[in-house]
Amino acid sequence: MEKRRFGRTGLSVGVLGFGCGAVGGLMTRGPAAEQERAVARAVELGVNYFDTASSYGDGESERNLGRILRLLKPDVVVGTKVRILNAERGRIGEAVAASLEASLARLGRDSVDLFQLHNVITTAGAAPDLSVAQVLDEVAPALARLRAQGKTRFVGITGIGEAAALRQVVESGTMDTAQVPYNLLNPSPMRALPPGYPAHDFGQLMRHCQRADMGVIGIRVLAAGALSGQAERHPVAMQEVAPIGTAADYATDLGRARRLLPLVQEGHAGNLVEAAIRFAISADAMSTVLVGIASQEQFEIAAAAAAKGGLPAGALARAAALQDALAG
Repeated sequence: MEKRRFGRTGLSVGVLGFGCGAVGGLMTRGPAAEQERAVARAVELGVNYFDTASSYGDGESERNLGRILRLLKPDVVVGTKVRILNAERGRIGEAVAASLEASLARLGRDSVDLFQLHNVITTAGAAPDLSVAQVLDEVAPALARLRAQGKTRFVGITGIGEAAALRQVVESGTMDTAQVPYNLLNPSPMRALPPGYPAHDFGQLMRHCQRADMGVIGIRVLAAGALSGQAERHPVAMQEVAPIGTAADYATDLGRARRLLPLVQEGHAGNLVEAAIRFAISADAMSTVLVGIASQEQFEIAAAAAAKGGLPAGALARAAALQDALAG
């Protein structure tokens, strides 16, 4: 598997990462044996970044990932996350530290490679969002203390929120990585959107991360499944999903995804999932992309797509034209 530089961390990560979230559901609700087979297969294919969070399945994702990594003992990079709850807003530093301690206990590890803030970031920071000031004045120092204690090697954010607020955090130099929603339905983290484009504008956030030498983790590259073009969801997967950065509802995302099918019909990709994954890894600012899975079969499909590399220039130009046609 192609390996890419992970920003200034000094790490090299596979272009396809292993998402352990609740949307795909394998690592929160799947059979233990299939979880183990999927992780083992991912490692075999060169996947070396595994991403989880305390909130995924109320800790089940971390417990399951920890169990499997202790069994397999692979040389991999592990990232987890903290989400500050409304009741914790008066003691953010303590909450950050307590969350990591609990995550380490569930993972069965003394430290993680990456610990990330998982709240939406806005200028005002109305709950449950956090403001730029809260992130820089409270979260960042808490993360720095945990790094000094050897509990995490690197720190980062989930890049969801107001573009200007996210840019301030990125440009502060306090974070090593950012998770950024980037997919065929919303290319705004990499390029300017045409007027009237029906998606949240992330203001070329990935370009700002690139200039700050931050590692970029692509999330929602399949728009939580909408970019399969299929309405039916796997029984293990989350059955109702709120879109992030795209349409107001999943059904609209699915309808817009189907308008991108000419990429398949014209031979640019074998199917819409392949087109979506290859589109995401085409971005030169991207370090690794996460794909949430419900089964090992879904992982094999994602891995086969990633193995083909990014889309060629002609396919990217066609994708841009189809995206622009969604505007208005």
